[in-house]
Amino acid sequence: MSDRLHRRDFIRQVGLGTAALTASSFSTASLSSCSRGGHGRPNIIFILADDLGYAELGSYGQEKIRTPNLDRLAEAGMRFTQHYSGSPVCAPSRCVLLTGQHTGHSFIRGNDEMGDRGDVWRDPALEGQRPLPADTVTIGTLLQQEGYVTGAIGKWGLGGPGSTGEPNRQGFDHWYGYLCQRVAHNYYPTHLWRNGEKELLEGNDYFYPHQRLPADRDPLDPDSYREYSGEEYSMDLMMEDALRFISENREQPFFLYLPFPVPHASLQVPEDSLEEYRDAFPETPYRGEKSYLPHRAPRAAYAAMITRMDRGIGEIMSLLTELGLDENTLVVFTSDNGPTFNGGTDSGFFESAGPLRGLKVSLQEGGIRVPMIARWPGMIEPGTTCDHISAFQDWMPTLMEVTGGEVPADTDGLSLLPSLLGHSGRQQAHDYLYWEHNGQQAVRSGNWKAFRRRVPEPIELYDLEQDLAESTDVAADYPAEAAWIEQIMQEGRTRSELFPLIRE
Repeated sequence: MSDRLHRRDFIRQVGLGTAALTASSFSTASLSSCSRGGHGRPNIIFILADDLGYAELGSYGQEKIRTPNLDRLAEAGMRFTQHYSGSPVCAPSRCVLLTGQHTGHSFIRGNDEMGDRGDVWRDPALEGQRPLPADTVTIGTLLQQEGYVTGAIGKWGLGGPGSTGEPNRQGFDHWYGYLCQRVAHNYYPTHLWRNGEKELLEGNDYFYPHQRLPADRDPLDPDSYREYSGEEYSMDLMMEDALRFISENREQPFFLYLPFPVPHASLQVPEDSLEEYRDAFPETPYRGEKSYLPHRAPRAAYAAMITRMDRGIGEIMSLLTELGLDENTLVVFTSDNGPTFNGGTDSGFFESAGPLRGLKVSLQEGGIRVPMIARWPGMIEPGTTCDHISAFQDWMPTLMEVTGGEVPADTDGLSLLPSLLGHSGRQQAHDYLYWEHNGQQAVRSGNWKAFRRRVPEPIELYDLEQDLAESTDVAADYPAEAAWIEQIMQEGRTRSELFPLIRE
């Protein structure tokens, strides 16, 4: 972007010394010369979990929740240790991913509800968050131009029914799932949306997905919770649709974006999955005192939701093998932000953020550093780990380089293809990564991480190489670095009338 602040310019201005910046690029010609087994352009499956913490997969150190298929994905591919989401909350993180612009430049910078807490579960006119504008260029748009069939299945959050933000108007040939994030608080909804049409789900009666267990009900009795379920579990339906999309488009290159709602609350999962964790953990029933739905075994339910999603991802991988698509499909898995703190979830018990400080909503590391796994047989070396500092805005240029498409000039991202292919010496590095959300700001530059809890409060500065938990603020000890990041926070963004940092 023309208004992007470069660290090298700042260095010349204030005399901080030199910076070891990697400027070389990786040509798509190098990719085309690699052995690809005679297959055509690769299929791409991008799986996005919702509120899954940095340490909630076995491959990232989780010991209580079983994720065997995602662990196998990591064994067969590359695991990133310093990958960041676009935001600490849902809608803006998805906007960054799809548009390649960080939250200092993106149109959507917060969860901006259009229904104003109305009865969105009954009235589709009230569904949805602030929509993407009609002229938005998304990854879907660009891949359509490259001849890909594009599909999106899961939770959208970037525009409700009939709006300019609907997936079918934002680069996706096929859409199925929740348009509205609030409706997605219930895994047994009355309806999902398929390509602009409301699809009613038989056996799912309406109930409000934010309520307490009545005081006269026994919290240990499963019958006390019967009314908070239904016959059609949305995650199962979306998994089935994903398998169908792959099967129907196996003869042509496809891009399948799977923004699944798991493990975002409410805590709901079919009994067969809950049974897998029977008596696995000490439990205190969650009565719904603060938000979302009650559950008699909240820890088991949370773990079971993740394991059931993992099972579905295993089915996707098996289908790719069965159809002969496995060798020519890039599969990516990550999460839209860090683990949550409400709805009966217990991030402390599961050590969901690992050694990181903070949870969802916060721009501390636990709110934005996320697991990221990429698998591409014959292209990505199995069982590898990458510590390159990267973020959601990098996926637009990455996928454009993978497919030979043109990268928009206004992207904030840098292609990760060199890292994916094991050419770390050719990998371009960011001068900095920037985030803002609800008055907070954060910057990552090399090992430095700066965080401001509220504009215009002073910034906190941390050396992540020495202090991954962001426990010791060293801003006073490193005034030059603090000054550099202070300037980024001022000049590395554009003003937003819809999402002001302060009353600008």
